[in-house]
Amino acid sequence: MTYSAIRRRAFLKGAGLMTLAATGGIRESHAQQQAPHSTDMTGHMPQQTAPMHNHLNLIFAEATGSFLVLLAVAQQQQLFKKHGIAIQPVPASGATVPRLTSNTPIGMIGEPAAIIQAAEGVDLRIVASLSSTPVSGHLVARPEIRSPKDLRGKRIGVRVVGAGIWISTILALERLGLSPQRDGIDTVPTGSPVEIVRALEDGAIDAALVPATHSRELKAKGYSVLLDEYPNDIPAFGGCLAVVTSYLSAYPQDVESVTTALLEAIALTLTEKNREVVMEAFRTSLKITDADTALSNLRELKPKPYPSAAALKKMQSVMAMHNPRVMEVEIESLIDDRFVRKLL
Repeated sequence: MTYSAIRRRAFLKGAGLMTLAATGGIRESHAQQQAPHSTDMTGHMPQQTAPMHNHLNLIFAEATGSFLVLLAVAQQQQLFKKHGIAIQPVPASGATVPRLTSNTPIGMIGEPAAIIQAAEGVDLRIVASLSSTPVSGHLVARPEIRSPKDLRGKRIGVRVVGAGIWISTILALERLGLSPQRDGIDTVPTGSPVEIVRALEDGAIDAALVPATHSRELKAKGYSVLLDEYPNDIPAFGGCLAVVTSYLSAYPQDVESVTTALLEAIALTLTEKNREVVMEAFRTSLKITDADTALSNLRELKPKPYPSAAALKKMQSVMAMHNPRVMEVEIESLIDDRFVRKLL
């Protein structure tokens, strides 16, 4: 069996996807070579580090999105360096959309954030879709709010209006038969999940969609859990690798190197024997310390990270409730999955 076939088999086995073996796993990058000594996290021979040639600022939304664990794993295991790229992560904190610019031309951002920027005139491409997040979390309200109807006229915290957590919140409200427009519910830009919980406790907002771990803590303090169960097939938003088109045109090898490193990070993250390393990545990237929450996040990662036009269009339709301009974005033109197709 060839080395690439062994790696492909390890990837599929680690991801629980041996039934997909016929469709292939990660192919060898042209820049990779087999090293003569030691083994990597998958138990196979590592490759020699390619010469580093570019320093690249990569923006991401701080502490938001299961796919951020991939950034932590790629950094810990020096996968970017291995593929000849020097990455400087740039966190976007608070109630802000991580923005692609000439200074931060590539980003691990929510797919809604990519659509928002495209609607604003930023010429960008989604080169990989790293995660798919279903509607999840618990809709928790202050103790005096005892039923869904009590949310009318109240304030619900989100990270950024019109983006990922906002989409999940709107879909959760729909499950309760509520509409922000009809019921006078104000969605308030609040920041990261930790900042949202803090705002709820401080009384700056009346309710929010929060992770299950925070929900249990808040319920013990007397807060009301208004919604905690959903059908399993309601996708809300995805996380992606996006890049400014001018940078992609000028430096395609850099973008391929980043994509390759992140696909290897997916393989490592979904391999059972790497649990301790992955948990450390969850602690550093998302402040997640319990195994159940980590497992829930792992289920959101996409072993085959092809962008989906259908999924993007569904996000776009929900986003249009707040920003009709997003419907002007031609979704198909946003997708450039050449590197994913080359590597898988």
